[in-house]
Amino acid sequence: MTPRILFCAPASGSGKTTVTCAVLRAFLRRGLRPMACKSGPDYIDPMFHSQVLGAQSCNLDLFFFSRSVARALLARNAEHADVTVLEGAMGYYDGIAMSSDASAYDLARTTDTPSVLVVDARGRALSAAAEVQGFQSFRQPSQIAGVVLNRVSPVLYPRLAEVITRETGLPVFGYLPVMKDCVIESRHLGLVTAEEITDLQQKLDRIAQQAEQTIDLNGLLALARSAPALDPEIPALEPVTGRPRIAVARDKAFCFYYEASLQVLRDLGAELIPFSPLKDEALPENMQGLYLGGGYPELYAETLSRNETMRRSVCEAVTGGMPTIAECGGFLYLHRTLKDPSGTSWSMAGVLDAEGYPTGKLSRFGYVTLTAEGDSLLFRRGETMPAHEFHYWDSTVPGRDFLAQKPQSSRQWQAGVATETLYAGFPHFHFASKPETARRFLEQALAYGRRKRAQK
Repeated sequence: MTPRILFCAPASGSGKTTVTCAVLRAFLRRGLRPMACKSGPDYIDPMFHSQVLGAQSCNLDLFFFSRSVARALLARNAEHADVTVLEGAMGYYDGIAMSSDASAYDLARTTDTPSVLVVDARGRALSAAAEVQGFQSFRQPSQIAGVVLNRVSPVLYPRLAEVITRETGLPVFGYLPVMKDCVIESRHLGLVTAEEITDLQQKLDRIAQQAEQTIDLNGLLALARSAPALDPEIPALEPVTGRPRIAVARDKAFCFYYEASLQVLRDLGAELIPFSPLKDEALPENMQGLYLGGGYPELYAETLSRNETMRRSVCEAVTGGMPTIAECGGFLYLHRTLKDPSGTSWSMAGVLDAEGYPTGKLSRFGYVTLTAEGDSLLFRRGETMPAHEFHYWDSTVPGRDFLAQKPQSSRQWQAGVATETLYAGFPHFHFASKPETARRFLEQALAYGRRKRAQK
């Protein structure tokens, strides 16, 4: 069995992340082994889950993955857990374009997971029941099996819960009141990252204590245990011949990675070595590949620029043929210069003769399908890959080696820089959707290592 529930909401900002973290922390305080998953491509919410649990969360994205892969990833993530808590994205039915494809609802249906609707109860009474009933009846089966109310007063809660159950037949599993001292700040790419909140653990303990008092944790556990068995087939990956050592940038400037995507590299035999472009003097020694993920390099542009030895180390490695993946923020770090939020321009690694600059708005946003214009490190001409863009900074040279096509839309553009040894561009992707790209990366890393040893 795989006990599991999914917290969803009518819209973003309803309090899904707060409720999810409160329940996860409360389960942990009970001595349970909870795990977490996030619907969609979001990087930041899983960081909060990880801070709650001390273990990694997993993205489950039905644009990136087939339904069988999504079920397999869920089963693998939940293998040693007492209960798994999934968190939806946006509104429950909000998927690609104006469809429910790849929505939290789609994920709940695909994984047979009972959903709990988190309703922001501020400024409403009977209308809350109407909203719940609307979501309950919009699709059948809706998977909605209960409600949690957020930002509701203790005085109003009993009457509001009673009317919701009377009108909809759904149980209400409790509530969280307004907790101003537990607000988690936002910035241009969403919530600030977990490691940037110095009192995060104290905030999480406060909301967990509140959940223990006002949320029916036993009821949620019983609902989770009512979920049917998954029994998916988990495909095994044949490792490459060798153990390539891959340097992975991990610090406050580069923190956007899908853990299950990194796990594909490990499953294929890679050893992932973390390093910090902010603090370390150079790349780790004896590396055969480089992975520069997304994040917030624009917020740390001055510090990155002043670390001249690291910039030089990265430039020499990439221009010297080390197989490299640079997504979004990593792509900007390879630029000649990068402007910070004030407009000040700072020197970066200088691999690409381009400047990164703020646009003040989302430049290109959402899911895309990449089609390779030619053979390169990861792709063969004509191959496609599901990907995701989300950035407020743009580049004077965003690349032209892929056609990026919005799903269910005629909108398209050219993107990305691809050579025999480099993928660099704003689109992020997930190796679990196409493991052969990860294999190509690692095989080229091994070949690079052999060439370097032969030169000594």
